[in-house]
Amino acid sequence: MKGTRSKPDTRKADNKLSVKRKAGASDGASKKPTKKDKSAKDPNKPKRPASAFFVFMEEFRKTFKEKHPNNKSVSVVGKAGGDKWKSLSDAEKAPYVAKAEKRKVEYNKSMQAYNKKQAEGANAADDDEESSDKSKSEVNDDDDEDESGEEDEDDE
Repeated sequence: MKGTRSKPDTRKADNKLSVKRKAGASDGASKKPTKKDKSAKDPNKPKRPASAFFVFMEEFRKTFKEKHPNNKSVSVVGKAGGDKWKSLSDAEKAPYVAKAEKRKVEYNKSMQAYNKKQAEGANAADDDEESSDKSKSEVNDDDDEDESGEEDEDDE
């Protein structure tokens, strides 16, 4: 009896595995996009500013390293910083929030300048395309005249 029970159980497991393999293999459209599929990031684009917590963490890491020079774990520093941030009052967080707001204003200015440059670059590219379209149409007009002349000769 033990042998008969194990055979159906393995068949069920095999069926489940084979179904999973088939679904994964045949379903190519549900794959996540790879890094190659995503568009490349512009290295000239300004980086987003740090939040108030990350401004706090910049300072906290320095003080934590001074107090715990033997600590090599990043996670311990992060957990200690998170706990400290949670325990701070709004008044204690205010200088970090102000620094973060200042960085955000600077970021917005640099993004406006960046977007303006991108728009100017796009306009220049559009202008180039228009001039190349004109030259193509002129070339096509010349070809049409030649073809019409040849057709007259063939009709006679």
